[in-house]
Amino acid sequence: MHARQEFGFEIPAFRQIRLSLPIEVSQDKDLAGQEICFRVTGIFQSGFYDYDSTWALCSLGDAQRLFSLGDIASVLEFKVDDIYNAPAIGNQIEAAAGKGFDTTNWMEQNRALFRALRLERVVTFITIGLIVFVAALNILISLIMMVMEKTRDIAVLVSMGARRDQVRRIFVWQGLLIGIIGTALGLVVGYTIAILAGRYHWISLSAEVYAIDYVPFVPRAMDAALVAVVSLAISFIATVYPSQSAARVLPAEALRYE
Repeated sequence: MHARQEFGFEIPAFRQIRLSLPIEVSQDKDLAGQEICFRVTGIFQSGFYDYDSTWALCSLGDAQRLFSLGDIASVLEFKVDDIYNAPAIGNQIEAAAGKGFDTTNWMEQNRALFRALRLERVVTFITIGLIVFVAALNILISLIMMVMEKTRDIAVLVSMGARRDQVRRIFVWQGLLIGIIGTALGLVVGYTIAILAGRYHWISLSAEVYAIDYVPFVPRAMDAALVAVVSLAISFIATVYPSQSAARVLPAEALRYE
């Protein structure tokens, strides 16, 4: 009678196996154990290379017979509702189990990966910040050039009774309008590309190097709100100097040679 087992997709020795194929598996020859013939019932692919390249799943009884453990489970795995509370729960379990028992969690097991992702997030934030800064400079320069070109028109408006705060608001709203349109278009295009890239795995990676075989995209509403707020704030700051310059235009000086 064959025991049943599922193998990881990336295990080199089993990449060519077929379902229902009998496979003989034995423990390390230097340790006490026995050989069991497993029948392959499935090939799983978790998307995480460390699991797909080293894990094989079988029943608890077959694993105990393979390693001659008797009716003993050497590892217990707990599934929690809040994955971010795993370290605290692990400490509670370790305290309740007593001496001789250790706990680990998904954060500790993937610490290097999360550290690399945090660094990548910082670099991405700096890159996006530089792009937004360049866009703000473009708004600033465009408004300054417009103030210079519209000096005569501004002087006419002021001489006809327009208040300086009204002139200032004209250029503030013009700069904000540019920022709103650019932010809206950027969010629509960016989130559309992110959703499609996440669904169809557009950017592939080498699983042996990066542990995952594609770049995951997870668009979040909070990120969109943060980007929109920061972009509009920078757009508003870029309008301060041009609007102040427009409000300080003196009609007599601007129209002297007209």
